[in-house]
Amino acid sequence: MKKLIVFDLDGTLAESKAAIDAEMARLFSGLLNVAHVAIISGGDWPQFEKQVIAHLPKGSKLARLSILPTCGTKYYQYKASKWKKIYSEDFTADEKKKITSSLNEAVEKSGFKADKTWGNQVEDRDSQITFSALGQKAPLEPKKAWDPNFKKRKKIKVILDKLIPEFAVHLGGATSIDVTKPGIDKAYGMYKLRDILKIPIKQMLFMGDALFDGGNDQPARTTGADCIQVRDPQETKSVIAGVIACLKK
Repeated sequence: MKKLIVFDLDGTLAESKAAIDAEMARLFSGLLNVAHVAIISGGDWPQFEKQVIAHLPKGSKLARLSILPTCGTKYYQYKASKWKKIYSEDFTADEKKKITSSLNEAVEKSGFKADKTWGNQVEDRDSQITFSALGQKAPLEPKKAWDPNFKKRKKIKVILDKLIPEFAVHLGGATSIDVTKPGIDKAYGMYKLRDILKIPIKQMLFMGDALFDGGNDQPARTTGADCIQVRDPQETKSVIAGVIACLKK
C-alpha cells in the first residue's frame, strides 16, 4: 500500500502555469485525507501557491503536503500554521552567469529562436535557471503548439549538455528547459522525501507527464518508485480517484 503520492505540476495537476480546477482541488484534498502527498515541479514557490495551494478547500490537511519547487532543489513543509523552507540548493553568481549565457547560445545554435515572446525567456529561480522558449508570460495555446513532442527542446539539450556538462539539464512543462546542479533533480527530491518523512521509496507512487528519457520527471523512475505516466490533468484525476478508492479500503 502506498503511503506517499508524488506529483509533477504542469501538465499533470494543471495546464502550464494555470490553476488547478475545482474538481482537481476536491480530489487533491481528498487524497490528503488518506495519504501523504508531495508535488515536485520546475516552477518556483510562488507558482505552487498560485496554482495549487490557494485553490484547495478550507480545512485541507496541509500538514500532509510537501512542496518541492525547482525540480526538488527546494523543500517546503507546513508547520505551525505556516509554510517553512527546509532547504534550498542555490547557484553561485558565476554559475548563474555561465548557465544563462549557455542557454542563449544553445538556442541560437539550434535555430529554434522564437519569433515572438511574452516576457523574459530566462528566469533565475536561485536553485534553478529556467528557459521558457516563448517567455514566462506566454499564453497557453502558443505554448502547446510550439514543441508538443519535445523535438525542438531535445535538440537544444544536446547542444546545452556540451556547453555546460557540469550541470543537469531537464525538459518539462510546455516550452521549458530547466538547469540545476548535477545530481539535484526529481530523484534527489524523492530521496529527500524519504529521509525527511521516513517513508520508503517502495511506498511512494509518482505521477507525471514527462517520464520519458530526458524529461524532467524521468529521474523519479531511477529511484525505484512506481511511476505512472499521465497524458494530462484529466487523466490524473481518474488516477487520483482510483488511488483514493484503494487507500480507503
